[in-house]
Amino acid sequence: MSAVLGLIVGVVVGIFLQPDIPIVLQPYLPIMVVAALDALLGAARSFFERSFSDKVFVISFLSNVLTATLLVLLGNQLGVGSQLQTAVIVVLGIRIFSNVSAIRRFIFRG
Repeated sequence: MSAVLGLIVGVVVGIFLQPDIPIVLQPYLPIMVVAALDALLGAARSFFERSFSDKVFVISFLSNVLTATLLVLLGNQLGVGSQLQTAVIVVLGIRIFSNVSAIRRFIFRG
């Protein structure tokens, strides 16, 4: 319940304060959002499978966002930023669709 309340408070604060994203982070923000969405849907899947752990979720969330961002940063340093960004999006997209599929099967199974 506190997680839902925290999410609602965070969304409301974000809407009213409209924080500025530093220019340095702006190219990486889409990757961060997709990585966070992957972790969130993975947590939802583990919740439905009754194996959810808040510690695992926090570590997964932070490591997904950090790893995806660092991969794209490395790609930018090597001059292949757009290709590596596409690869990260594809991999995370596959994981997202896999988690959504598992959640859908759980919900409609009965």
